[in-house]
This record gives sequence, structure tokens and C-alpha cells, in this order.
Amino acid sequence: MIKTRLPKKTLNTSIRLVDRLMFTKHLGVMLKSGITLGEALEALSQQTRQKDMKKILTKIQAEIRNGVSLEKTLGMFPKAFDTLYRSIVAVGEKSGNLEKNLEYLAGNMAKGYEFRKKVKTAMLYPAIVLTAAGFSGVTMAVFVLPKMVEMFRTLEVELPLATRILIFVADTSRNYGLIIVPAAVGLVIAAGMVVHLPGIRPRWHALLLGLPGVGGLLSQIQVALMCRNLGIMLGSGIPVNEALGVAAEAADNLVYADYMRSMQKAVEQGRELGKEMSGSRYKHIPLVVSRMVQVGEKSGKLDESFLYLADFYEEEVDGAVKNLGTVIEPAMLVFIALVVGFVAFAIITPIYRLTGGIHR
Repeated sequence: MIKTRLPKKTLNTSIRLVDRLMFTKHLGVMLKSGITLGEALEALSQQTRQKDMKKILTKIQAEIRNGVSLEKTLGMFPKAFDTLYRSIVAVGEKSGNLEKNLEYLAGNMAKGYEFRKKVKTAMLYPAIVLTAAGFSGVTMAVFVLPKMVEMFRTLEVELPLATRILIFVADTSRNYGLIIVPAAVGLVIAAGMVVHLPGIRPRWHALLLGLPGVGGLLSQIQVALMCRNLGIMLGSGIPVNEALGVAAEAADNLVYADYMRSMQKAVEQGRELGKEMSGSRYKHIPLVVSRMVQVGEKSGKLDESFLYLADFYEEEVDGAVKNLGTVIEPAMLVFIALVVGFVAFAIITPIYRLTGGIHR
């Protein structure tokens, strides 16, 4: 049984995912070429320019010289190396295949990194457009509309509904803008804090998974991450029940964390994982996953089944995110066009009525 207990003294130093990936990849290559662990760590410490990474490597070197295992040393930096990572390193050290496990881990970390990068990149453009539109709207409401409103109030014509709405927005922005904006920001921050409360967070995660359209995409993302993590651990030699426990700790969504803890208990009680997964309580795990897991259990290649599923769902998410982007972009353009059109109509209509009255 592989246990990765944290040492009594831990440090809060964290590193970027890409730095952890490069460290794992380079360390695995060096160990495979015959370089000792101490020499490899020294070389990596000299090469890195990242301040936090150098700090971590220096500390690891010192602990290794004192005879502490790599896994226990990594445990001093829980924010940099999670339980999943340390478990795979521990298995590698005990089996004498540390370089193989590091190489295997680096390859799958690279796939996971690319997957997360694609999702973030796909959502970046809509976020930028919405931010720019919001900034433009606030600027117009605070600086432009008040001047237009003063002009409208001097016109001796009946103002249309659109113009009256525009005047209301301008007056509200001018009189209460310093209250509304901080209040809105505070409300968003408060909402973010509330959904992270222990009693609310599980319900919030369940609610997200149940949202039409978006919930299905979030489920695919969680399934891909779950399968990737389980595939990596099983491939490195960690037993199924322990892999499920570690994967539960690494899960981003508490619904899936609860799923994996239930699966862990079922496996420890002697039930087959694939059959357990097909149960009705795991409603956010597709049937194809349980079927593939059953095939993997029968063939003795469960790790390969999970990695195949991870690749499959990562491709599904990649395609879904791209399609979502193609839908969001025109929708945002239409929304912005409607807002601009409304403002233009509200401004031009009273002016047109005034000029029409003058000509009469």
C-alpha cells in the first residue's frame, strides 16, 4: 500500500503547471541516461531561472543528501506536488522504476496541460469581447449619455420610450454610479465566497452539472480528468482502490470526488469497478465509460482503457469548446449590435422629431 503522508513541516511554495511538467520530463530523462538523482537535481537547479522552482530544487537536494526519499521531500511542497504526483513517485521509488514512472507521468501531464490550455484559449476571446463591451457601456453611461440627456431635456418634443429609458440609465449612472459599481463588485465577490462554503459548494457543483448545455460540457471535462488521473496511477502500479482515493482528492468537482470515494468503497468490498460505475447513482458518468472499464478489467488493461477514455473525452471537449466559440461569437455581436442600435434609436428619434417639427 502506497501512503503519501505530508511531513510535519510543509512550505506554501507553488509552481506553474508548465514548470512542474518540465521538471518531471527532464528529471526522468536524466535518470534514464544513468545520472544519479542528486546530480540530476543539481543540474536542474543550476538550469532553472524560475525563483520558486530553484528554491524547491535547492531544498530537495539538501533533503536527498540527508537520506530522505524523493516522495517525502516533495511532500514538503504540497501546493507544488499534489497527492497524485507524490503517489506515482512513491511507487517508482519502491519498485526501482522511478525514471519510467516520471517519463510516464510527464507524457500524460503534457496531454493534460494541452487539454486545459485549449479550453482556456477557446474561452479567452469571448471573455475579452464581453469585458471590452462592458467597459464601453460604462464609459458611455457615465461620460457621454449625461451630456446627451441635458440636450434632450431642452427639446420641446415628446420623448419616445427608448429615449426616456436612456435618460433613466444616464441619471442612475450619474447619481448612483459610485454606489452601484462597488456594490456589484462586492456582490460578485460575496457570491464567490458563498459558493465555496463547505455546506454550499457540493450543491453548487451539482447545480453546474445540471445546467442545460454547459452542464454536459462540464461533465465531459470532469470525466476526462478523472480517466486521465486514474489511467496514470494504474499505469504506474498503484492499486485501483488507492488510485480512486487519490483521484477523489485531485477532483475539481465535489460530485465526482464523491463518486470516486463511493467507487473506492465498492472496490474494497470486492465489487467490480465497471459494474459499480453503471449504477444509477453515477448519473454524470456516461454508460460508455462503465462499459470500457468492464472491458479493461476483463483484459487486464484497465489503465489503457482509462487513458483511451481520457483521450476520447478530451477530443470531445475540444470539439465542443470550438463549437461553443462559434456560437458565442455571433451571439455576442448580435447583442452588441442591438445595444448600439437601441442607443442610436434613442438619440436620433427625438432629434428627427424636432427637425420635422421645425420644417412644418
